[in-house]
Amino acid sequence: MQNWNELPEIMKNEKVKKYFKILNKQKKSLLGKRIFDFVVAVVLLLIVSFFMLIIAFLIKLDSRGKVFYKQTRVTKNGELFSIYKFRTMCENADQKGYLVTIDNDQRITKIGNILRKYRLDEVPQLLNIIKGDMTFVGTRPEVARYVNQYSDEMYATLLLPAGVTSLASIKFKNEQNLLNSSKDIEKTYMNTILPQKMKYNLEYLENYSFLGDMKILLVTLKAVLKKGD
Repeated sequence: MQNWNELPEIMKNEKVKKYFKILNKQKKSLLGKRIFDFVVAVVLLLIVSFFMLIIAFLIKLDSRGKVFYKQTRVTKNGELFSIYKFRTMCENADQKGYLVTIDNDQRITKIGNILRKYRLDEVPQLLNIIKGDMTFVGTRPEVARYVNQYSDEMYATLLLPAGVTSLASIKFKNEQNLLNSSKDIEKTYMNTILPQKMKYNLEYLENYSFLGDMKILLVTLKAVLKKGD
């Protein structure tokens, strides 16, 4: 954990301080979390490297464009980073629609649908974890445009690195269903879905433990496998 005075000014408010004090007492556990992230990410990357080559080949075979998709997101302390994913949409999809996706999104490719179903598009985020931009369990990273609309309390989620999975991600794994019928997708996401997600994210910070992370990882694996049935 960094010192309170080292936080960006926008994060230094009383509501964030509550969560800062909680996490500051978990320094050893957070160090263990970082060691776990690094070691497991390196091992997994070695194991799935050949499989990643196959996915890359299928992506190139399926549609024109790059294999990997990079987008600027926000992580710990409000720092910007490039999140890595396998490309699941047509080339330049960001310029052809919203920053969130819905069911039957015409921008998603055939192989992209399969990768998203099993969350295989997120495998390249092992690189983000190794670099320290992300962690296995934590608040999913948002784009700066959404972060700039955070409430004071929401900024507490930036005390830790952005995560690949979280309790909020599990609870809202089918958030597209809520967006499908919306006339204003981004407004619905910001005003309805994001605040509900943040309740889970803040509860995670308030009750943080390394054991809790392990439980969330197991629940995530179960949810992904169930979705694939």
